[in-house]
Amino acid sequence: MAAEVVKDGEFKGWSTWREEPFEFETAGPFYFRVDDQGPVAAFRAERKHMNMGGVVHGGCLMAFADFSLFAIAHEHLEGEYGVTVAFTSEFLSGPAEGAYIEARGEVLRSGRNLTFVRGLITGDGKACLNFSGTIMRRPIRPDQ
Repeated sequence: MAAEVVKDGEFKGWSTWREEPFEFETAGPFYFRVDDQGPVAAFRAERKHMNMGGVVHGGCLMAFADFSLFAIAHEHLEGEYGVTVAFTSEFLSGPAEGAYIEARGEVLRSGRNLTFVRGLITGDGKACLNFSGTIMRRPIRPDQ
């Protein structure tokens, strides 16, 4: 799946998957890149991401964690399409509106069909959610 490089704004130079309408338009937009510390995914917490308690909604953090699985494993997937087949997470804290939300992690193992990833999401540097998941490679069907 081809990533698109962002041309302007806070995340200029980062990449995103515009073909993923839920992650780009609805839950996000979310972004990723590789820096000197490795793969990183990020977004800026906006009003639309908040719950009634004034912190980022847990569902938003989980959607971002799912996006981050693929951002962290991007180089291992070698441009192939994949789906999440397992996902776990634990909430640690809730970031406020305006927070810079970041996910970093590692690929634990990558085989022919399955890739295992774990990571940590922070909000302005404070741990918010830890997560792990399994990605299964699969071909994109022409009717998708």
